[in-house]
Amino acid sequence: MVIETKDLTFKFGSQTVVNSLSLQVPQGSIYGFLGPNGAGKTTTIKLLLNLLKNEQGDIKIFGLDFAANRTKILAQIGSLIEQPAIYSHLSGRENLKNRAILLQVDESRVDEMLQLVQLTEAAHKKAGKYSLGMKQRLGIALALLPDPKLLMLDEPTNGLDPNGIIEIRELLKRLTKEHGKTVFISSHLLAEIERMATHVAIINKGELLFQGEIKELEGLSKPQVRIETANTVDAANLLTKNGYVVGEVNDDHLTVAFKSKEDTGAINAMLNQAGISVYSIHKVQKDLENLFLNITQNQAI
Repeated sequence: MVIETKDLTFKFGSQTVVNSLSLQVPQGSIYGFLGPNGAGKTTTIKLLLNLLKNEQGDIKIFGLDFAANRTKILAQIGSLIEQPAIYSHLSGRENLKNRAILLQVDESRVDEMLQLVQLTEAAHKKAGKYSLGMKQRLGIALALLPDPKLLMLDEPTNGLDPNGIIEIRELLKRLTKEHGKTVFISSHLLAEIERMATHVAIINKGELLFQGEIKELEGLSKPQVRIETANTVDAANLLTKNGYVVGEVNDDHLTVAFKSKEDTGAINAMLNQAGISVYSIHKVQKDLENLFLNITQNQAI
C-alpha cells in the first residue's frame, strides 16, 4: 500500500471533520476519493500532506510511519490542492524552470514535463493567458517535476469544460500506465471517477462508507435501463410477462435492471414488435447522492 491510514481523526473545535478513517491505496492505482462538498476530502488530503497536524490515528506512506519519516516521504509526493501556484506573468516554461531551480532538479525535466502534459506548443505563452484546463495541466507538471512516486490531486477537474476534463483524465491514465505513478484524486463527481479510477473510497461527514475496486462500486450502483414511451403501463406489463423486474413506472418512462447492451436491444425490439413506440432507451446509473443512500441503507457494506 502506498497510503495506509488507521483510525485517522481530525476535529475543528468541537466538529469532527474526519472520523476514524482507514484508507488503503494500492501502488500503481488511480484511487478516487469521493464525497459531497464538505465531506472531509480536502482535510484528509491536508493531513496526508502534513498541511494539517495529525491529532489522532496513524498514517503510513510508502510503508513508512509518516510522523517519523515526514521529510523523506514528502520528497516523493507531488500535489495540487485547490488552485495551482502559477506566476501569471511568466510563461509555462518559465514557471517550470523556476520550480526546477528551486527544487534543484535537472532542467531537462522542464521540456519532458511540457511534453507529458501536452503544453509544448504553449510553452512560451504567458500562463495568465492559459485556459483553466491548461493551468491545471501546468499545475500537474509542476507537481511532477521532481519525479514523485505519488501524485495527490484535490478536485482537479473543478470548473473545467468537457475538453479540459477529458485532457486531465487521459493524462492521469498515462501517468499510471506509462510512468508507474500512483494517483490519489478527490472529487464529488462519481461519473468522472468511474471513467478513470481503479479503486475508490466514498466518505460522507468524515466517515468511510465504502472502499474497494471500481468494479465493486459498479455492482453497488446497479445500472438500470431507462425506457421512455407513451404507454408505460402496457410496456411494464409486457416486460413483467417476459421475466423482467420492472423498477419505477412513471407517466413518461419506466426502468428495468441493466443486463447487457444486447439485452437492451432485445427489449427495444420486443416493445416495437408489440406496437409500443420507444422514444428513447438507454443505460443509467445512480448519481452519487443515490449511491450514498444505497450504501448507508445496506448495513452489510
